[in-house]
Amino acid sequence: MAVIPRQLKRHLEGLFRKYPVVTVTGPRQSGKTTLCRKSFPDFNYVNLEVPESREFALEDPRGFLRVHGEETIIDEIQRVPDLVSYLQAAVDERGKNGLYVLTGSQQFRVSQSISQSLAGRTALLRLLPLSVEEVLLFDAGLQMEDLLFRGFYPRIYDQQLDPTQALGDYFETYVERDVRQISQIRNLSRFQKFVRLCAGRTGNLLNLQSLSDDAGVSPTTVSEWISVLEASYILFRLPPYFANITKRLVKTPKLYFYDVGLACYLMGIDDKSQLAIHPLKGALFENLVVAEVLKYRFNNAKRSNLHFYRDSRGHEIDLICSLADGIAALEAKSAATLSKSFFKPFHKLREVLKKEIRAEVLVYAGDDHPAKRQGVQIANPFELASLLRRLPG
Repeated sequence: MAVIPRQLKRHLEGLFRKYPVVTVTGPRQSGKTTLCRKSFPDFNYVNLEVPESREFALEDPRGFLRVHGEETIIDEIQRVPDLVSYLQAAVDERGKNGLYVLTGSQQFRVSQSISQSLAGRTALLRLLPLSVEEVLLFDAGLQMEDLLFRGFYPRIYDQQLDPTQALGDYFETYVERDVRQISQIRNLSRFQKFVRLCAGRTGNLLNLQSLSDDAGVSPTTVSEWISVLEASYILFRLPPYFANITKRLVKTPKLYFYDVGLACYLMGIDDKSQLAIHPLKGALFENLVVAEVLKYRFNNAKRSNLHFYRDSRGHEIDLICSLADGIAALEAKSAATLSKSFFKPFHKLREVLKKEIRAEVLVYAGDDHPAKRQGVQIANPFELASLLRRLPG
C-alpha cells in the first residue's frame, strides 16, 4: 500500500518544536493518524477509540499520562475530553515544548476542550482529505471527472477502492457512529435524507426553510443538524463577504462539502460518466475549487480567509480571499472551453471593489488556455495550487 506524502507534514514537525502540544483535527479517514505516525515514528501511540485505552484515560487520567509518558500521540482526543485538563497540568509541570500530539475528528468538541484548557499551549492544525497536488503524486493520469467522482479520501487511492462502495461505507459508518456521539438524533433515516438534500444544494445559499420543508423537520432541527455536519467535517458554510460599500449584499452563507466525492455519492452518482450531462456538475466543480483553496490554506498551517460575494442584483463571485492589503477574487467554471462570459463577474466586481482587488483568477476545466486574459489569471484545478502560491499574501 502506497502512502501519499502530505503537505502539512513539515508544518506539523516544525510546530511541534515550538509548542508543548500540537493538535490535528479533520474528518475521519483524512489521514491524521498516518500523518502523525509518519512524522513521529518513534513516539508512543494510543487510540482512545479502543475501549481499554478509553476506559483507562477516563478512570485514571494521571496514571494514563504517566504510563504513556512524553512524546506520545493520542488519537481521537474528543472521546475523553476531560483528559485535556490533565494534559494542561502535565504540560505546565514539564515546562518545555514537544510533548504530545493530539488528533480529533470532531472539530467543535476538540476546539472547545482546547480553548478551555490548552489555550496558548497547543498549535491547531487541520488536515482535510487529499489535495489535487497530493493526489497527482499518486496518480498523474487522473482526469477532472475522476477527481469529482472519486473525491479525495486517501484510502480510495491507497487501496484502489471502488469510490461508490468506499464512500457508501464511509457515510453509513459516519451516521451509525459519529452522529450518535455528537447528537441525540433519533430518526437516523430522516437525517440521512437530510444529508442527501444538502448535497443537492451544494454551492447554493443555505435556505433553512426550504431544507425544513423538504426534510420534514423544523427549521430549528435543520440548524442543529447543519451544526452536526460541520462538527464532523462533512460540510461547511462559506460566509459572504462584507465590504464598506453602499450596495446591499447577501448575508446568507453558502453550503459546501469538504469532499466533493462524498457529495457526488450522496447525489446518487454511481459512475463518472454521469457527470458529463449531470445538471449539478457546475456546482460540484465549484465545490472542488472552493475546497481546494481551503485545503491550500490549511495545508500551509493558515486559517480560512475565504468568503463569497453576491449583491442583491445577483452579481456574484464564487470566492473572495482576504489578503493583507486587499482581496483575491476567484471564479469557477466547469466548461472545458473558455468563453467571454466567464469574465463578466470580474467586470462587475471591479465596479464595486476595484481599489481592493489585488488578483483575479478564473478556474475552469480546460487545458488549453493563456496565462492571462482581460487582466484575469487562468488555471485549471491541476494548476491551481501553483497559482495560489504566486498570489500576494
